[in-house]
Amino acid sequence: MKKLVILVFMIACGGLSQNTDTLGDAIRSYNDGVRWGRYGVAAAKVPPRERAAFVEDMDERAENVKITDYDIVDVAAKSGREARVRIKISWYSDEEGTVHETHAVQTWERQGKHWFMVQESRVRGKEMPGLPEPVDGHDQQKPADSRTSRRDRGRGTISP
Repeated sequence: MKKLVILVFMIACGGLSQNTDTLGDAIRSYNDGVRWGRYGVAAAKVPPRERAAFVEDMDERAENVKITDYDIVDVAAKSGREARVRIKISWYSDEEGTVHETHAVQTWERQGKHWFMVQESRVRGKEMPGLPEPVDGHDQQKPADSRTSRRDRGRGTISP
């Protein structure tokens, strides 16, 4: 009987942990989604108010830019609620056909039980359409407050 109670307890606890994102799983889910064009999957890892604009922007970018691979270079957890992730993206433009390499930094925040990618910008390498440029020479960008600002940033035009 005691073994049965322990088994039931372990199963119940295992079910609870499935409702909580780990940072590593969130990073892979987002970047795999972007890499393979599964923008709905990737959008689940951006803040809810930005999801519709994110999917629209990614669909638009996919008309010309194809990501061939990505590598997670570094994950630096600042606390249990924030992390900075450096990634290397290999991509090409249909217009050029040349594979480029771009390094980017992503800022992740834990909100409740879930991790969300809240900022992303190029650090070095070839400028990539749809990937915001750093603001004032730093590898962080101003957060998007509206769909328009996210779309403008994606086109490389950043308003002061």
